Amino acid sequence: QVQLVESGGGLVQAGGSLRLSCSTSANIRSFSDMGWYRQAPGGQRELVAAITSSGDTNYAESVKGRFIISRGNAKNMVSMEMHSLKPEDTAIYYCNAKRIWDGGQYWGQGTQVTVSS
Repeated sequence: QVQLVESGGGLVQAGGSLRLSCSTSANIRSFSDMGWYRQAPGGQRELVAAITSSGDTNYAESVKGRFIISRGNAKNMVSMEMHSLKPEDTAIYYCNAKRIWDGGQYWGQGTQVTVSS
């Protein structure tokens, strides 16, 4: 059973930074896209950032220029640096991975990020 385990969430003041990491028990090369989604209270889960196996990235407009996603194939890990955090970034952040051969998805359990004003 493939597992995705997130770490690095927490409480930070507006303007601060956090780094989220997602490690997996699988070989990361078995995944095509990997990414981070978030879900705020009362809201829907939304894509924050994604990275392909070749390193192409995609960001939500709301985080462009502030968040950086990276993928470490040697470490079976995907990370996301979050800078200039805003209260509206407060949410549970979920790691996501898509299988190369059928597009099936795996999800982590989520990590809470809270940005105080």
